[in-house]
Amino acid sequence: MLIIITVLMLNMWAIPADYLFSPNINILEKLEKMKIMETRMESTEKEIERLRTENTAQAEKLKDMNVTMNERKIEMDELVKQNKAQAKELAILRGTTNDVKTKMDELIKQNEVSKVAFSVSLSSTTGPHSSLHTLMYKHIFLNAGEAYDANTGIFTAPMKGVYAFRVFSKAYGSQGKGVSAGLFKNGQHEISTYARQDGGFIGSSNGVSLLLEKGDEVYVNLYPDFWLFDNDYHHSTFSGHLLFPM
Repeated sequence: MLIIITVLMLNMWAIPADYLFSPNINILEKLEKMKIMETRMESTEKEIERLRTENTAQAEKLKDMNVTMNERKIEMDELVKQNKAQAKELAILRGTTNDVKTKMDELIKQNEVSKVAFSVSLSSTTGPHSSLHTLMYKHIFLNAGEAYDANTGIFTAPMKGVYAFRVFSKAYGSQGKGVSAGLFKNGQHEISTYARQDGGFIGSSNGVSLLLEKGDEVYVNLYPDFWLFDNDYHHSTFSGHLLFPM
């Protein structure tokens, strides 16, 4: 206000005296207008100060928001990093699980395939014959794996492995004929049963474990001039089973 009045006074000194006292000049009106202008300027300054204060506060808020956003960005980056690490671990775990499942399926498959066992009997008397005669054991007690064929009397190994076999032969003794049968593998003799006496029932048994390749054939041959007795009581039998695969 003082500055404005001073300026006005200086201006007044610069104005010719005859102009100041001119009837067209109203000093009080001019002073009133200057007072109004000063009031408006003060109001404007206060508004500017208020806006400056608000801007400062908003700048602080924006700064805090930027800090918070940066912190959240760091947190998000860390979460992304952790997710990637977890995804990698999950992929490794999934691969390990698949490997375990594959091995389990293979073990289950091997266990199912390795269930090989049979036990059969002649069911009727046979012999003597003039040459080697492959015995067809017709009565089947067990044929797990379906490796024994009752129509041929031949056991065919379904896989490579160690197999155990047992042959029991029984007949009625006489002077003219004895009891003897041999276990053969692919046409080669392996073991025999043998017994002979003049009268009464006689029996003989034998067993062996063999390493067989897949497709090897095992069967029992009756030797020439020997015989075997059997009926519904199953006196003469042939059995075998897989001990373990190779």
